[in-house]
Amino acid sequence: MPRATLQQELDQLVELIGAEPGGMGIDALARKLGDTLQRRTLQRRVALLVEQERIAMFGEGRATCYRRLQEPDGDTHNPAPGQTPLQAPAQDYVPTSVEGADIRAYVSQPRHLRSPVGYRLEFLEQYHPNHTAYLPQDLREQLHALGRSPADQTPAGTFARDILNRLLIDLSWASSHLEGNTYSRLDTERLIEYGQAAEGKNALETQMILNHKQAIEYLVLNPEHARVDNHTLIALHAFLSDGLMADPAAVGRIRRRAVEIGGSVYLPMALPQRLEELFGIVVQMAAEVADPFEQAFFLMVHLPYLQPFEDVNKRVSRLAANIPFIRHNLCPLSFMDVPQQAYVDAMLGVYELNRVELLRDVFVWAYERSCQHYVAVKQNLVPPDIFRLRHRQALADVIAAIVRQGEAATAHAVDSKIPSTVPLAEHSHFIRLVLAEFDGLHMGNAVRFGIRPLEFSTWQSQHRGGA
Repeated sequence: MPRATLQQELDQLVELIGAEPGGMGIDALARKLGDTLQRRTLQRRVALLVEQERIAMFGEGRATCYRRLQEPDGDTHNPAPGQTPLQAPAQDYVPTSVEGADIRAYVSQPRHLRSPVGYRLEFLEQYHPNHTAYLPQDLREQLHALGRSPADQTPAGTFARDILNRLLIDLSWASSHLEGNTYSRLDTERLIEYGQAAEGKNALETQMILNHKQAIEYLVLNPEHARVDNHTLIALHAFLSDGLMADPAAVGRIRRRAVEIGGSVYLPMALPQRLEELFGIVVQMAAEVADPFEQAFFLMVHLPYLQPFEDVNKRVSRLAANIPFIRHNLCPLSFMDVPQQAYVDAMLGVYELNRVELLRDVFVWAYERSCQHYVAVKQNLVPPDIFRLRHRQALADVIAAIVRQGEAATAHAVDSKIPSTVPLAEHSHFIRLVLAEFDGLHMGNAVRFGIRPLEFSTWQSQHRGGA
């Protein structure tokens, strides 16, 4: 006998519940169904029916029961053929597949109705790079067509560098917003462009956004950093967690203690030695995945699931997901407009059910939004300053040296510090470039050159009268 479809299972449950005018509880439903559905699956199906408003829930705890709802005209609700069973959500959410809706229904239940689970190694073992695929072939082809950029024939990282100023603001804001940061996008733009912290925001929120900025620049400005390897992912954690960890020694280090996830019944692995080993395996498997979209999605699934760091795991996974896009000159993934609840539900589905369908719904929707935004942006950009890109390290070294040595930003000071990597014929151009950078240098953007806030404020008080 073929297994019943999800829609058939839902219809059967509605009929069973509707046959009892006083309603039915989970135990009574389970007895009626026998071995047809496992109890956890039954709970998910019932929760989905409540969300679809086909049944209503009454009472609490063991007294909870479910009753069939009637349509205003007295007819029971049965979706027309082909109609998605999930009703339009009242809150902001992403379009959701039937499988994604099933996951959402389960994780929307109170914690006491969800079974506690630990790390399941089988979830990782079942994945075989370039043979297993979380993203079907036709979906990957669709994403490739969407993400192909005007820079696809240029050196790795060109597209991301071309839109870097916009990406710094969008990805820093959106990724921070998914963590509950209350900065607006405009606040974020002012902080990144002009170093102006928003009024009424705490220092940790400001730090979170500046950390994103540094981590993104780390990946984009030097293509050698945009690699899926242990060093890069640990460096991303160091940037993203700087100043945000209760234990400063936990910055850029695999965790050495147990952690819990708020709002979830998932308990990540706690053994430090095993974590170190599994982190290496996850990263190696990700590095072997050839398709950039599958690689990005694998990182978004398995880095947070392992929870290798004490905190900031999801932030690391979101930036790491952009590594294959940077390397292949594909449109980056900014997570702009992704509803926080949809992302949280999707991650809970991975943690508690080892199911990726809802996260896939979020990933695909978010990538489509990014493509609509950045491909249009790229068409209107002026060409990048190739001279500046070629000498960006020399530029940073000279500016940092002048600030740290307390010198005035003059042509003579710059000329005395030009390294041998800049040809003599280009010295005049280089001096003009450095002086132009000093004209726009402030506390917020000085970090691009490795200059600490105290170093900059000391130099500023000497040469700008503290302005």
